[in-house]
Amino acid sequence: MPKMKTRKSAAKRFRMTASGKIKRNRAFNSHLFVHKSTNRKRRLESPAMVSKSDEDRVRRMLPYGSR
Repeated sequence: MPKMKTRKSAAKRFRMTASGKIKRNRAFNSHLFVHKSTNRKRRLESPAMVSKSDEDRVRRMLPYGSR
């Protein structure tokens, strides 16, 4: 059976945690910071977990887990 291919776009965006959850970066964090509050900018720095509804879809894109 041939090797399964990883979706490289997903591998760059998602990471697996030690417990098996999928970590993602938050959106709206690249530019236009002038009108965003300090609290909002700080919250955007921290990673978030992929939602339960999207988790199966992301796992299919990362057959070996993202290392």
